[in-house]
Amino acid sequence: MKKRMLTLIAAAVLAASALTACGNAAPAETEAEKTDFDIIKESGHMVIGITEYQPMNYYDENGTLTGFDTEFAIAACERLGVEPEFQVIDWDTKETELKSRNIDCIWNGLTVTEDRRENMDFTNTYLANKQCVVINSANKDTYTDLASLGTAILSAESGSAGETAISSASELSGATYTAAASQADALLSLNAGNCDAIVIDYTMAKASCGNGDYESLMMVENIALEDELYAIGFRKGSDATEKMNTVIAEMQQDGSLKALAEKYELTELYDAALSE
Repeated sequence: MKKRMLTLIAAAVLAASALTACGNAAPAETEAEKTDFDIIKESGHMVIGITEYQPMNYYDENGTLTGFDTEFAIAACERLGVEPEFQVIDWDTKETELKSRNIDCIWNGLTVTEDRRENMDFTNTYLANKQCVVINSANKDTYTDLASLGTAILSAESGSAGETAISSASELSGATYTAAASQADALLSLNAGNCDAIVIDYTMAKASCGNGDYESLMMVENIALEDELYAIGFRKGSDATEKMNTVIAEMQQDGSLKALAEKYELTELYDAALSE
């Protein structure tokens, strides 16, 4: 009898252990099934990778982060039920930041390219853009086309579409090129006379040239570089991409996104994106 009792107790202990093991395994299995958007919703935040870039994401005179993409992200995240958390990143390593989950998306005047499609998923596009050449107005008669920049000192943001435009133009193969950490740094370098010309986004050039500290800078109007489109970049296979696409469509339909474009004088680029 005693022997039988011990056997029954041992069996009960084994059964309890098995149930405990199963109980412990369940959360791990559930965690593995969570999607990108599940994780974002649980955290309550969407971590957004940016650089300082007027008029998309920049600090105003009161030190408050603002801009078209900033306000767009705040409004979109509200519709998704999460808070935006803006994180300044090195633009040259943006794909690494995204893949390593240091950020949830890249939302900062991000140009859609086929090379980038290999490393991230893009939402539907929401603004058009192009690369443009900016010079000091004192040199307006010197730098009039790409050929005239053939031996100039040029700069652009490292890893940017502007850098790609410079390397792709055969007329610029003899130019001296120095990479900048950001488009804002490229503007500062040109303003200080450290280079002859820079290639930056039209959106930034339009907001900066002829204004404030950059009063002496101008775009070279007759230099045509490749037209582009802006979108938000998420991790490959992320379900957050389609969630954001739904919000973008809603904001286009209710007019709130166009109103934001009007506020930042980007209506022509908003309309151009819709026509693509």
